[in-house]
Amino acid sequence: MDGTLVDTEPYWIAEEHDLVEKYGGTWTAEHAKALVGNDLRVSARYIQEHGDVPIGEDEIVDVLLGGVVRRMREHVPWRPGALELLAALREQGVPCALVTMSWTALADTFLASAPADTFAVVVTGDRVERGKPHADPYLRAAELLGVPVANCVAIEDSVTGVTSAEAAGVPTLAVPHIVPVAAAPGRSRAHSLVELTVRDLARIAAGETIDLLL
Repeated sequence: MDGTLVDTEPYWIAEEHDLVEKYGGTWTAEHAKALVGNDLRVSARYIQEHGDVPIGEDEIVDVLLGGVVRRMREHVPWRPGALELLAALREQGVPCALVTMSWTALADTFLASAPADTFAVVVTGDRVERGKPHADPYLRAAELLGVPVANCVAIEDSVTGVTSAEAAGVPTLAVPHIVPVAAAPGRSRAHSLVELTVRDLARIAAGETIDLLL
């Protein structure tokens, strides 16, 4: 979701800055990039350590999540091509799962802005024991879809998300946004969702690698 379908990373980064600076710490672009795609609890521990924020993990998550939810209610920043690709998949009868490390409160805010029946399955960070980069979120999504992981395609914008999908055995398409994603055997890549079609995703699901960044 974050960074792939909607450009919420600036929202997260702004909330991180506000929180760290509230307690007199300094937050850098490097710190912000280190959190892209992470499980929120992992991010909270990182903020405690590197931002000198003297509050608990759950409180940090609540503060960040509340701020991003508030911003999303004001404006949903869809990534280019996201709505169009989701619509094309829906028209072709391809079931989609939303696999996000954002928690249910933010996912629900996002889902309220999406057309009905866009996602058959939703897996959020507060509903899995181990979040990305572990395989658990994608394994759970495939299980709920009732589809073998090898017959799915994961679309991710971060190294953390790509690592999770590939660990689960899902053919993976990286569309980098805030952080670069390097080429790797069997990994597909694209500049933007705008240049992708349902046919492209079918080719990836069939085992073909498409790298438009080379």
